[in-house]
Amino acid sequence: MPRNSLLLVLSLLIIRPSLARTTGDPPASNRAQALELLDHTVLPDTSAFWPNVRLPLFIANLKVNLNFPQKIYQGVNTNFCGYAALSYLPLNFDPLAYTRFMLALYKDGEASWNGIHFRPSSEIHQAAGTLRFKGILDIRPADQIWFLVLADHFRSYLNFFNRRFHPGSEDTFWAAVSYGKFNRMIRQLFGYKVTSKGSDLIRPHFDDLYDYLRTNLGSPGTTYLYVNNTYLHKKNHNKFKGSFPTHFIVLDDIRRIPGEEDRVDIIYWDYGGRTLRQVSLRFLKKILFGVTHCTHP
Repeated sequence: MPRNSLLLVLSLLIIRPSLARTTGDPPASNRAQALELLDHTVLPDTSAFWPNVRLPLFIANLKVNLNFPQKIYQGVNTNFCGYAALSYLPLNFDPLAYTRFMLALYKDGEASWNGIHFRPSSEIHQAAGTLRFKGILDIRPADQIWFLVLADHFRSYLNFFNRRFHPGSEDTFWAAVSYGKFNRMIRQLFGYKVTSKGSDLIRPHFDDLYDYLRTNLGSPGTTYLYVNNTYLHKKNHNKFKGSFPTHFIVLDDIRRIPGEEDRVDIIYWDYGGRTLRQVSLRFLKKILFGVTHCTHP
């Protein structure tokens, strides 16, 4: 392994897993405040609104998210990946608001965030806690509530034929997140300033992709990449075939390989943890459909 790659690996290993990379955006609240609220809130043992959600699992799920925000995961074979990526922001930068919202949902069956009122349908109330064969998501009812409520409220053109939830909808376009919808949710729900470049179908043009990404990383905020993750995880990156974007990842760092103008090391968060990969800029351009930079006002 080249020396510079080894240094990146070592720096990646010492990053605390419970903290997001900071670029100047101060958190609106902290984990201790959120845990204190959770510990001092009295909740009913059973919920009239969420009949299939067990309170001990709900509380345990929230504590895991607060203590290890990097570990939130959308589940196996679901289309919840956009909501899991979205969760990176509140869990790292405003966990108190997230906790307050989730507790209100559990107690009242509905809740508001940033002036947006969420009133889940009866189908959503019944479905939370019943999703199965989704990996760790099976025993995380709080995440099921969170993902289902977001999908039930925010819509896009992908919902043209899938407007209401029915069993199995988590695997369909009903739960999918378009690029426009992803940016809109961040802007409306969290009040972030969002700048974006890209689309669902056509890859954006960059005169200098490396310089563009480095400029984003050098300013306050969080940078998301909208990519075809299928090819990002292939061992042979040269066997690329045209396809469509599937994933949102958070870019932590990008560095050129000395002596190799087209190759870079990238560190990114991808549903469950951080990853270090070495790719060519040519390959990165092929899998990249959007770059979103969001900054807290």
